[in-house]
This record gives sequence, C-alpha cells and structure tokens, in this order.
Amino acid sequence: MHSRPGDPVLSTAIVIGAGFGGLAAAIRLAARGYRVELFEANEQAGGRAAVWEQDGFHFDAGPTVITAPYLLEELFALHGRDLRDYVELLPVDPFYRVEFADGNRFDYVGDEERILAQIEAMNPPDVDGYRKLAEHARRIFDIGYTQLADTPFDRVSDMLRVVPDLLRLENYRTVCGLVGKYIKDPRLRQAFTFHTLLVGGNPYDTTSIYLLIHWLERKWGVHFVRGGTGQLVKALVWLLEEVGGRIHLNCPVDEILVEQGRTVGVRCGSREHRAEVVVANADPTQVYKHLIARKHRTWHPDWRLNTVNQSMSLFVVYFGTDRPYEDIAHHTIVLNQRYKGLLDDIFRKKVLAEDFSLYLHHPSATDPSSAPPGKDCFYALSPVPNLEGGQNWEDLAEPYMDSILESLEERLMPGLRESIVTRRFIDPRTFATRLRSVSGAAFGPAPIFRQSAWFRFHNRSDDVDGLYFVGAGTHPGAGVPGVLCSAKVLEHFLPHKPQATAAK
Repeated sequence: MHSRPGDPVLSTAIVIGAGFGGLAAAIRLAARGYRVELFEANEQAGGRAAVWEQDGFHFDAGPTVITAPYLLEELFALHGRDLRDYVELLPVDPFYRVEFADGNRFDYVGDEERILAQIEAMNPPDVDGYRKLAEHARRIFDIGYTQLADTPFDRVSDMLRVVPDLLRLENYRTVCGLVGKYIKDPRLRQAFTFHTLLVGGNPYDTTSIYLLIHWLERKWGVHFVRGGTGQLVKALVWLLEEVGGRIHLNCPVDEILVEQGRTVGVRCGSREHRAEVVVANADPTQVYKHLIARKHRTWHPDWRLNTVNQSMSLFVVYFGTDRPYEDIAHHTIVLNQRYKGLLDDIFRKKVLAEDFSLYLHHPSATDPSSAPPGKDCFYALSPVPNLEGGQNWEDLAEPYMDSILESLEERLMPGLRESIVTRRFIDPRTFATRLRSVSGAAFGPAPIFRQSAWFRFHNRSDDVDGLYFVGAGTHPGAGVPGVLCSAKVLEHFLPHKPQATAAK
C-alpha cells in the first residue's frame, strides 16, 4: 500500500517501543491474529538492551541477566519455532560473586549445599536461618510469581483477592525486614537483599514480595546469551518480521490519537497511523503526560502523575582492556562498607555520595567473543540518584567514572587504568533523553508497596479504551522476567481475532 505524507496509514495493532516488553507484546499479538506495527524512537531495537560496538569490543548496554527462559521459549513456540534455533543460552556459575568490603566473598549459586557451606564458614547460626528464608522465598514465589506475575491487576477486587496471601507471606515487610528476620550476619544480609537494586528498588523500602527473585533464580538458573543480550533482541526482531510484523526504527511517537474515549492510533510527526489497539512499551508517566491530551485523562491528571515515586538512576562505565582478568566472575557485586547509609543517599536524600557499590559485568568470562583475542570486556554499574537530585552530570560524569575505575583497580583489578584501551559511559541524562524516562529513572516507578500490583500503572489504561501498557513501569514490574510477563498479561484482555490466524 502506498500513501502520501500526511495520509493515515491503517494497521490493526501498534506497539510503541521495541524493548523486551514491546517485542514480546508484538509477537504475542501476532500470534493472536493481529497485524502488528512496532514503532521505535531510536536507531536500534532493544530499548535498555541496546548494543554498543566500539574498538572491536561488544558492550551490552543494559540487561545481561537472563532468567525464566521459558518465557522466551514461549514466544517462539507460539509461532511454531524453537528458541534454540535462534540463540544459545549459556549457564552462568556462580550466578553472582559478592565481594564484601572486609575482603571476604560469597558465591551466590543455585545449589543449596554450596550456599550452606559458605554460610557455615561465615556465620554458622545463619545456616538454619537461610533454610527458613529459602522456604519463605519459595512460598512467596508460588503466590507472587506463579499465580500473579501474568495476571492483571486493573480492578480493586483483583487486589483484595490476594491481600490474605500477602499478609500471610509477610509482604507488608520490606526485603531487608524479612531477610533480617532469618539472617543475622550483616554481610549475608547484604548478599540476600541486593537483588532489588537490579529492578530499581531500595531493599529497605521494597516490599518483600520481591524475594521471589531468589527462588526464581534457584528454579531456572541465571543465563547469558552467546554473543550478548543484543543477539536475543535480534532473534526477537527476526521472529516478529518472519511472522509478518513490521518494525519502524527512528520513528518516535508524538501523540496517541483518541476519539470518543478510545485510541484510534498514533501520530509520528505529521503522519497518522491508525489502529484498533495501541500497546505502549514506555514509561507510563511519560506516556500519560506527554502523549495523551489532558482532556482524555480523568484517571491520570498531571497532579497525580507528579506524585509517582520514581526509581533511582544508574551510572554505567563500559570499558575494554588489553589484558584478560581471568579471576573476575561473570557477575560481581562489589559492596562498599556502607550499605543502608549509601542507599539512603541514593533513594531518599538523592545526593551523589563519594563512595559507591558496583555491579561489575564481565561477559568475556563466559563468551570470549565479546572482546578481541587476548582482551577483556566489562561494564561497571553504579546506582545513583535520579535527576530529581539536581546533580550536574555535565561536570560530574568524567570524575565519577575515574573514581569507579580507581576503586576497581584498588579492590579487584590490579593495573586496570593503564590497561584500558576503550571506554564510554551513560548517566541519568541518557535515561531521560534516549530512553524517555521521567527524571532519568532507570526502572520507572520504584517497586515500593504503594506502587505494586493494583497500585502500579495498570496494563489496561483506565483513561483510554484500546490502550495497554507493557514494560517495567506497569504490572508486574522491572527485570526481564517481569517485562516479559507484562506482555503475557495482554492475553487476558485481547482475544484471538476470529478473522485471522497467526502467521506460521
């Protein structure tokens, strides 16, 4: 079909944003008989899972921890394909290596006996405590993930139905509060609470339902995609295009079109694209505030959107070295002496502290192809305040990067700075501009209790019929499994189209 500039272009379903949530939603919609058009503002698909290629090094910009692989397998199986024909998932062991400030380390693994042996060496009384903690995490997983992760929460009754379970599982406690009930050694408390930082939450504020991550990783393991997470993005793009979906890059959506309370498509520049369904894989605060006219927003007026508690942001330095660091694990959590105080600075005071804790990603430990022969590839991620803290990153970014590299050299990587042959960084400005996240928040709304389940942005819009949300900002929340589950929630709302069948 040919059209002139300014003419409406007809489509059945439009997806805004080609992150994992948007790609998964598009693939699921195609399987239900929808003709899908996906619009991505940037030059490549992936969203936070972008790829940087620099000086022969391959850097995954964002998510690198792949868990619950069945969610990916489902997307391919919906169209009669096999995930293994597209990508290879490599198991990572240990899942994470935790480096404590006192020089001790803890290998976070899936084998309970290996965990218990390490706990025995650090603090014997916590052995029994961990068994109880793991069992509690399993029970939370059985409810919070198995029953609720891909179930919509757009009605108050949905929330009331699960309140007894949440109370019985003590989800009114924070992650730190529940871990502290069972574990007494302060180092082990840190080792079993850092996970919430990987989904944008302060473990001292985040509801303990997020302890389900511990059991999720034990159940399915932690994986890395051969060739990097970007290869998974490519595989999802290939799948979508194979089954008839279309992806438009460098096409930011400027407005969601609404007529008589229902979306009829989107506008990109001067061009309208019509559709009966629109799915936004984008920051819901941003979508409601800037893509939908105020007159169409009775449930989400500006004042309400302004009260959303946004997650922290991130500073990430990507670097390649001219020598290998073979003793660095694939995923390393480098903890500082301060824990609660540092988290208070980041989340509550929103000040940039001089000290930091880091997540160090070393993909070439598992897949040497991410770096040229004889060289090594890394990124170091530091949680930082979002832009509500008022920091001037134009002045702060380079010195902060230097401080991170100096700290890594002193603690783990001798001779690091003189061995670096390429480097780059992103900071909260990147999340605010490239990823269009309010306040430069790295994970959308913070995963606190009053912003979880029914209290989180709903997958089905309360303001506009035919508009749906997937991604980190909506239920169930951030993290690759959460984002993929948010796309699965759509199947509760959007039936198979009787006039069409999925492309095979």
